[in-house]
Amino acid sequence: RIEQRLEDRVPELEQLERVGLFTRKEIRAVLRKASALEYKIQRRALRKEDFINYIQYEVNLLELIKKRRARIGYPFKKDEIEHSILHRVHSLFNRATGKWKDDVQLWLSHVAFCKQWNAKHQLSKVFSTMLAIHSNKPALWIMAAKWEMETRLSSESARHLFLRALRFHPDCPKLYQEYFRMELMHAEKQRKEKKEFEQAKMDLGEFNYSEEILNGEMARIVYRDASQKIKGVEFQLAVLSIAKLFDFTQDLQKEILENLQTRYADDPLTWDYMARRELELGSLQPTEHTTKQKKVSEMAQREERCCAVFDEAVRAVPTEDMWKCYITFCLERYDRKTNSEELKQKRLERTLNVFSKAHESSLLLEALYKHWLQLLLDSNLSEKAVEVAEAATSHFSQSVEMWQMRLQVLIQLKRDDVTQCFEEAIKHVKSKGTLPLWTLWVEWSEGKKSKEDTEALYERSLHATTPAESVTMKEMYLDWTYRNGGYKKVKRLFTSLCENHPFSLDFFRKMIQIEKEQESCKMLHLREYYERALREFGSTNTDLWLDYIKEELSHPKGKPQNCGSIHWRAMKMLQGDLVEDFVSKYTLLQTGHL
Repeated sequence: RIEQRLEDRVPELEQLERVGLFTRKEIRAVLRKASALEYKIQRRALRKEDFINYIQYEVNLLELIKKRRARIGYPFKKDEIEHSILHRVHSLFNRATGKWKDDVQLWLSHVAFCKQWNAKHQLSKVFSTMLAIHSNKPALWIMAAKWEMETRLSSESARHLFLRALRFHPDCPKLYQEYFRMELMHAEKQRKEKKEFEQAKMDLGEFNYSEEILNGEMARIVYRDASQKIKGVEFQLAVLSIAKLFDFTQDLQKEILENLQTRYADDPLTWDYMARRELELGSLQPTEHTTKQKKVSEMAQREERCCAVFDEAVRAVPTEDMWKCYITFCLERYDRKTNSEELKQKRLERTLNVFSKAHESSLLLEALYKHWLQLLLDSNLSEKAVEVAEAATSHFSQSVEMWQMRLQVLIQLKRDDVTQCFEEAIKHVKSKGTLPLWTLWVEWSEGKKSKEDTEALYERSLHATTPAESVTMKEMYLDWTYRNGGYKKVKRLFTSLCENHPFSLDFFRKMIQIEKEQESCKMLHLREYYERALREFGSTNTDLWLDYIKEELSHPKGKPQNCGSIHWRAMKMLQGDLVEDFVSKYTLLQTGHL
């Protein structure tokens, strides 16, 4: 079989040599490589990688031929050369996808190859086979229909594919949206054709253009059918945004909008859309000769109209989500760049006003308080910021984020009641999750309070946080003590902290680093720290063992003879694949490559 396949290559290789695209030496290299790849895909136990490598080689060969043709300016004999290579790649893909049917990526690679080399007939076959196997994936149906519509210009085939897809996925919003789009594209295409025929004053007798189809009646049927099966505002809005792309769908847009307002009047997204629509409607006057001042006032009027709709919305649907939509709109408008200070100020006032109203209604989401505070601080309204932060913590007294935000505001404004606020926060919040508050407190204390107060605070934090969170506090405590108390004090602290589990690896590494920074770095102390660390992390960390061995080899007071026993202990203690990892790294260390 392999000899037969290699012989089938001979005519194309002879042509490549004869027309001067490849040399004799290159032809031999191609044959050698092809022979090796053929043997790999004729094994009993087939591997997907071998097929992929073979296909990739053939694709690279095609690209090389293309470049050589461009270089020497020889466009002939494509049937004898490229055609046979393309045929071979298609058969390789067919064998691979037949063997590994579930691999969608393999199918998509074949689709991409067909598109690249314009193999329309072959691609049609690939799509039909793929969809028969992977009928449970709507995205593949959409891709096939899109290709039929846009490349083959066959709206009939695309419609047929969408209808088949909807039999498998009757509740898929994306399929309905794309089917709706396809019908509108078909209507637009027919409108253009009819217009061109009319301009050319040709007889339309043989072409039957239905007025209903030209006005998007098919899309309307798709929409009505979809509306019965798919509930939710998101789908209605998606369909409406598609309809807006076509200029002949005013009636259809009106129907969707009416449907939206009658069926989903209580949904925040409906109100959000209706309000934002006021921005787009704008003025109907020509905008060529308008001055900057007029544009600003016009924009302000549009925004006022939007806010009027939002005000009505929060009265009709007083929910957190509705307020969120209103605030998001105000923040978006405020973030837009404008040269008009008056407009910017108006936007700021409006945004702050909406925040206040939402807060008064007790319908402001936790995440939005952060935006409000940031806005107040940026606008230098510090007193109001403190007031809002206090209100936020009283409303969400269990939220660590809210307390953290309030404390950051107080620290930023250098207020006197920071300590009091910290105490209040710790009292309200449960011990689990308080780590951000403690880290913020000790960092603030390091800069503002005496060493004794900070030390007492660190000690308190170790007892107040959960065991898992106390690990971070231990690292910070060790680092701060070394910076402020020196080596002897940090060594005493390390010994006392080692009595309470748990620990982190960084905790021990920090102490090892501190010891190394001393002028009289004692190997005895380093061994103690490594041994303590290995007791905790010896079974899960290979680098710790290697660092210990390196230390014994490189330290002036180290004992290289201990390396053997350390290696033996590591082999006993490490788990699973870590033993292999350790052996390979240890070998690199012995040969001087690590």
